[in-house]
Amino acid sequence: MENEKNEIMKNYLIKNASIVNEGQTINGDVFIKNGIIEKVGSNLTVTENHEVIDINGAYLLPGCIDDQVHFREPGLTHKGTIASESRAAVAGGITSFMEMPNTVPNALTQELLEDKYAIASKTSIANYSFFMGASNENLDEALKTNPKNVCGLKVFMGSSTGNMLVDNEKTLDNIFSKIPFLIATHCEDESTVRANKEHYQAIYGDEIPVELHPIIRSEEACYLSSSLAVSLAKKHGSRLHILHISTAKELDLFDNSIPLEQKKITAEACVHHLWFSDEDYKTKGNFIKWNPAVKKASDRAAIWQAVLDNRIDVIATDHAPHTIEEKMLPSYFQSPSGGPLVQHALVAMLEKVQQGVLSIEKVVEKMAHAPAILFQINKRGFIREGYHADLVVVEKQPNVVDKPSILYHCGWSPFEGVTFSHKVTKTFVNGNLVWNNNQLVEGSLGSRMLFDR
Repeated sequence: MENEKNEIMKNYLIKNASIVNEGQTINGDVFIKNGIIEKVGSNLTVTENHEVIDINGAYLLPGCIDDQVHFREPGLTHKGTIASESRAAVAGGITSFMEMPNTVPNALTQELLEDKYAIASKTSIANYSFFMGASNENLDEALKTNPKNVCGLKVFMGSSTGNMLVDNEKTLDNIFSKIPFLIATHCEDESTVRANKEHYQAIYGDEIPVELHPIIRSEEACYLSSSLAVSLAKKHGSRLHILHISTAKELDLFDNSIPLEQKKITAEACVHHLWFSDEDYKTKGNFIKWNPAVKKASDRAAIWQAVLDNRIDVIATDHAPHTIEEKMLPSYFQSPSGGPLVQHALVAMLEKVQQGVLSIEKVVEKMAHAPAILFQINKRGFIREGYHADLVVVEKQPNVVDKPSILYHCGWSPFEGVTFSHKVTKTFVNGNLVWNNNQLVEGSLGSRMLFDR
């Protein structure tokens, strides 16, 4: 069941907004009553008690929905917590998140999964859902998952941070044949990655340069695993969502000839694969070390094209914080993969709007509408009357990423030193103003997301 609704202290009338929603930008007003979008229109008049917020033509967007984060709780709270990272998320305009099961202990039973929901119900300022985890042994437990209040099943078809590799062919076939709800996959072929590691370790020992990361976690490793997932999904008619596509070669696996609502196989791109390339390892080093790896500029360009032509359905973060001390460990094998992104993902994509790469309407489609459609989320992801009031105000003003402004528990960002052209100035979650002019507003919590399945 959804956690008890927070008491709403105020109704709000947001006036003079440039409302970006469902493929268009219109000037208008939005009235929020008891946490719900009550009215959308021009020159609204309201009789109920309310506070007027005139945003003077700034953008009003539906809150972003991030379908892939690692908030590190329980067990890895020196890296981040649900409390800390959800606050960074709302500061960046992400009002809802879906979190991965490779915490400690891994969320491989219904009891452990519900433990995470219990933590979030007490500490998360954003709306939340948590993936059930798959292993080589827990199919019966996974089948107990309620698809109406759990976002999906996460399958690590390649090992990453944690120890949840599912590499048994019979297990994979059983998962794809028996799981009746969304299966999300991390796709890297483990035997290929292992062979590449052994090859370069024989040459360099423990001194493998980080520039070889995309060669070790190679295009071939990604394509072998992604193509296997797609073949299993087609064989069994499964609902498959492949996370963090990083290569041009994988894009041929996806279709843009049918509407998203009808797709059974979908794909996600992450901010770091859209922003960085292998040229950036020279200056960023381990701070852009992710799994799958950031690869060539040509891969980045191809992923952008797939976002624009709808072979890629969603833009997300794979937010995965590690401490700065961990990322600075000298050995390639010691320094973990992953980095923090939720506070800066939306403004990074809006920078690409500023550069003419895509439209702001497309950003909203990929970061709000599409996740809501793809996961069949109940009444979120759009600015529609009757929907939960998850809303973001964005203004065009310089936005410098520096240490004092970073809210991640780990205290660093791969975007440090960048000045973005847009800033999130207000964020509403369920009608509660939780971020206001560079300040968190405490006193309300997010809700467990529900799914119309």
